[in-house]
Amino acid sequence: MQRYEPPLYLDKPMQGHTLMQTIARANRVASHLINGVGKKHGEIIDYYNVFRSMKRALRDYAAGPGDDAEMPVRDKTALVALLNEAIEQGLQFCDEQDVPLRRALAGDDVFKKLGLFNQFANTLIASAERRQSFNVYEATISALYEACKPEVLGSGKGRLVSAFQYLRGVMDAVVGETDLDKVSQRVAELLDESVVVDQSTSFKATQFQAEYQIIQRGRGWDLSKANVAQLREELQAFQASPYPNLCIADLQAFLQHKLAAMLAQNTTRTDFAQRLQRAIDAYNAGATATEAHYRELLAELEALSQESERHLREGLSEDELELFDLLRKDNLTKDETQKVKLAARHLLQRLREEQPRLLVQDWHKDNQTQQQVRAEIERILDQDLPISYERAEFKQKCNNVFELVFDYANRQKRWAA
Repeated sequence: MQRYEPPLYLDKPMQGHTLMQTIARANRVASHLINGVGKKHGEIIDYYNVFRSMKRALRDYAAGPGDDAEMPVRDKTALVALLNEAIEQGLQFCDEQDVPLRRALAGDDVFKKLGLFNQFANTLIASAERRQSFNVYEATISALYEACKPEVLGSGKGRLVSAFQYLRGVMDAVVGETDLDKVSQRVAELLDESVVVDQSTSFKATQFQAEYQIIQRGRGWDLSKANVAQLREELQAFQASPYPNLCIADLQAFLQHKLAAMLAQNTTRTDFAQRLQRAIDAYNAGATATEAHYRELLAELEALSQESERHLREGLSEDELELFDLLRKDNLTKDETQKVKLAARHLLQRLREEQPRLLVQDWHKDNQTQQQVRAEIERILDQDLPISYERAEFKQKCNNVFELVFDYANRQKRWAA
């Protein structure tokens, strides 16, 4: 069932502050979602021609001095006109992007040819700007459609709105930015409306949920299998794919999500994120060909695979590796590198386990306990780091570690919380 808020009926005289409070209660938004839809507006039905007093109340209580802003109240007919305009602009945008959604909707069988939406998505997702623009049109159309209920239910607009929502769902299924179950349910309900209103024999309401389910397209890449042979197979599959832009968006989304998780685990991995973003920006700007960009992404996949296993090669835990990365410097000898690893291991053990406890509850909120933590970091590192660390260099490393520990505690993250 779709969300529909009952209207506020005005059937007696109201004015001033009382009327303003009544309007505010009806128009109060809510973050709680029902079937993925939140309350963003209210509906007022005026039986007593209170609207004249409403304008005065809104002017007195909702607008600032000298504020000539447009009235926040809309007549339903005006909203329907805005919905029609938004749909037309959305269809025109698709036409301009070589996405013939208008032509597809002209036939009764558009939702029986779901491969069309893969083609449309492949075109729109080729550019981040193009995809984001389409999302703005879809969001505007969907919001206006909700605001126009229940009158709009008999207009046949549900099928048009569902096409925009389904196409966005296909793209979001690749980049993983939405709850696909809710999107699928929403589209099915909109198509149900079209069946009920149009009494069409071309659609069967009982088939919608199964037939129009949006499938998560993300590959679920496995970094442990990102070897040379596997990457070669992925490139061959890309070259044979009818939807290369969807393949690119899929791999980009995986790399971005994986990098976010790896950065949360080790803050020193910013070089990976910066390099990936430069590659994506160059592709979006048209400076990199499609296949060349996919090769770049596969190279980043291989690099992340190596990085994800580096702590094993270094003989450290993930937490120890982060401290090691903060403490190491260029041109260390093999013996010095081993000392830095031991310093990272010893420091983590002191901060987390040894008595007396340093990272007590809310230690980061008190200047005295902050100084105790800082002093202990300096003591351990002065004892364990190689003598080749100069004083300024040593001080900077101590500051880097303290800032990391403080930041984790402040955000209640990981072992420092």
